[in-house]
Amino acid sequence: MAQEFVIKSPNIEDKINQLLPSQGGFQAGVDFSASTMVIPIVDLTETAEGSSLRQDLQTSLSHGSCTAFAVNNTTTTVINTTGYFRVFGQISLAGAATESKVSFILNDGATDKVIYTLTSNNITVGDFVGEHFDFNVFMSAGDSFKILANNASSNCIGNTRQIADINGNLTNPI
Repeated sequence: MAQEFVIKSPNIEDKINQLLPSQGGFQAGVDFSASTMVIPIVDLTETAEGSSLRQDLQTSLSHGSCTAFAVNNTTTTVINTTGYFRVFGQISLAGAATESKVSFILNDGATDKVIYTLTSNNITVGDFVGEHFDFNVFMSAGDSFKILANNASSNCIGNTRQIADINGNLTNPI
């Protein structure tokens, strides 16, 4: 036999109103009630899933969803829009008389923060070193993601792909 309970909690009311805006919230004087009876509700529509594509397919690469970059002997802003981005590609450094390096830099509009650097320390002139990279970055308003390749012996080629918007909603490959 099911038992009925009355719930009077502003925190629970606020959370219900936040999570279920289509219900319009409860009006003043109306209490929430709960029951020990379990009633399963299963929504089998694509709307309940959030998309017609599976989540893993939403991060697929496509001709329209990738933005290629090639950085050599300069600093280039690769991303300057909000959201979550996948950054992938390869760094190649040649041994040279001066140090070669590639750095990944996040900028908040005022200051740079180097998040990774590969240098040509201990590489003999004429030798090469290469490294693959594949990571995600979050960009809020005013942020930019830059790549520094400090001389002609340092190269960084790759792609970016926005995987979600600023709110975390996955973007479909286009």
